[in-house]
Amino acid sequence: MRKYSLQELKRLGNTCRSDILKMTTVASSGHPGGSMSSVDIYLSIYNHAGISPENPFDPERDRIVVSHGHTSPGVYSVLGRLGFFDIEEAITGFRHPGTIFEGHITRGIPGVEWSTGNLGQGLSAGVGMALAARLKKSDYSVFVAMGDAEQAKGQVAEARRTAIKYELNNLVAIVDYNDAQITGKASDVMKVNIKETYEADGWKTIEIDGHNYEELDNALEEAINYEEGPIALLAKTVMGKGVSFMENDVTYHGKPLDEEQCDKALKELNEENDIEKYKKKRKELPDIHEDVNIPKDTYRVKTGKPTIYEPDEKLDNRTAFGKAVADLGRLNNNKMAVIDCDLKPSTKTNYFEKDFPENFIQIGVQEHNAATVAGAMSISGLLTFFGDFGVFGIDETYNQQRLNDINKCNLKVGVTHVGIDVGEDGKTHHCVDYIGALRNFYGFRLIVPADPNQTDSAVRYCAKEYGNFVIAVGRSKLNPITKENGEPFFGSDYSFGYGEIDLIRKGKDATLISTGQATNEAVKAHKLLKEIGIEVTVLNVSCPLHANFDKFKDHLKGNLITIEDHNVNSGLGVIVSDYLLTTGTKPITFKKLGLDRYFYSGSRDKLYKLAGIDSKSISRTVENIVK
Repeated sequence: MRKYSLQELKRLGNTCRSDILKMTTVASSGHPGGSMSSVDIYLSIYNHAGISPENPFDPERDRIVVSHGHTSPGVYSVLGRLGFFDIEEAITGFRHPGTIFEGHITRGIPGVEWSTGNLGQGLSAGVGMALAARLKKSDYSVFVAMGDAEQAKGQVAEARRTAIKYELNNLVAIVDYNDAQITGKASDVMKVNIKETYEADGWKTIEIDGHNYEELDNALEEAINYEEGPIALLAKTVMGKGVSFMENDVTYHGKPLDEEQCDKALKELNEENDIEKYKKKRKELPDIHEDVNIPKDTYRVKTGKPTIYEPDEKLDNRTAFGKAVADLGRLNNNKMAVIDCDLKPSTKTNYFEKDFPENFIQIGVQEHNAATVAGAMSISGLLTFFGDFGVFGIDETYNQQRLNDINKCNLKVGVTHVGIDVGEDGKTHHCVDYIGALRNFYGFRLIVPADPNQTDSAVRYCAKEYGNFVIAVGRSKLNPITKENGEPFFGSDYSFGYGEIDLIRKGKDATLISTGQATNEAVKAHKLLKEIGIEVTVLNVSCPLHANFDKFKDHLKGNLITIEDHNVNSGLGVIVSDYLLTTGTKPITFKKLGLDRYFYSGSRDKLYKLAGIDSKSISRTVENIVK
């Protein structure tokens, strides 16, 4: 339902342009040119969308994703003038650390659904939100505003194809087609036949004047009622629209006006020049602001009872992962989705697909798009798992996962084939840096389970805990770890706790600290060493990023060895080193065992031996230290 007449929108458009100029001039930075070309589009979208300032986080609201987040002045001016927040706060505090109005739009500000800036990801986010609406049987629409330059990105094409595959008739894309980017005309920088590419993928397109409110209104109305699939509105616009000396000048893409130019521009717009007021108020702002409080779209997750695999039942952790995810699907009444990239037989997400084919989203070989789609679905009221190989789900999609982290998503990433335990595929498929990569993120939590039983418990744990998790597992089948009496160590009396370290074996001569499936080798090494009279402690660190070493500080003062199927320069060994240094804990000796180079094609057993992280190599290392 439209909230404003077209005449009122025109008046608001002029006022918003003055806001854009004021906030960028007061801040002495920002992107006024593109904001002024997009502002009429934004006013028209928000005028049509089912979202209100009174209840901006209503679960059934329409979603609006602005992919070209550098046009934040345009977004803030529209949202401020429509009553989502005080426009004077945005003009005063734009790009100031003391306010929430950052240089690129930030999720959590009322009316802003997704933090953007890295171009090319917005359409994927919109696809994820539209898919979530479909699976939840909600009738909200998703609008994605985009720039024309980002249409050159491959991820945009991936998102287009996904939208067509799933016939997302609740998705509308609006492209600001001003043919201008930082270094010149977009058509010269990189030619993209935007209309033709959308239509080639099966989208319906409508070409309009992006500054004509009547054309925008009619096109949006048609798009909202179009039932055949997604639709793209190609809105021809002018960079710097509304100010004569700014129009079609790419200089103003990322350059604000100085005060003299701003005064001249405001006179053209017949708007008051009151920037002195905002300059004065800006000096009174605090040094920093608190994080934006993002309401969580929460739901009760049933986790069920853990599956216990017996010691003689040889199984790979990835199968335990897949079966646990499928069980969660059965427990949670179809309020769940699993995203796959053509790897379901290997990641074992096919267990979920068998029972819930409608909730199994097959993206194909489009990992960048898949990671963003999954992140957006996870904040849209669905328990969302993304299954992939480690080298694709972490390394290849690093930037997408970084944005999922910034957006404070609720994504559960299950990556298999980590380390050199991938079979004979070779170094291109060895994800040997996943711990190091995730150490760079501030919000992700990492679980590297030791065996199938701990894997099952970990999957159920992260399902009920809000936030981004990665569960990383290898490929090979292993016997579940046991207590010394032969019972499953992670059995019916075990409860997974994030950050907790597991005391698998206890000894006085040395301490082995391992993570993931390397713990299996450490336990075998314990047995070999015991036969020759050497007793070692085995500590399993399943949560290397946030491990509670304090609890076992006494075990870190003797002969200490870390063992990991990971780059030895960025994983568990380095984390332990940091802990020892910062706490002043001094071991007698300290050695890190791990991967010191890219490895070859080969079986797990052969490669572990070459890397010196198999049980016999560990035993020899301990012998040399102790004796």
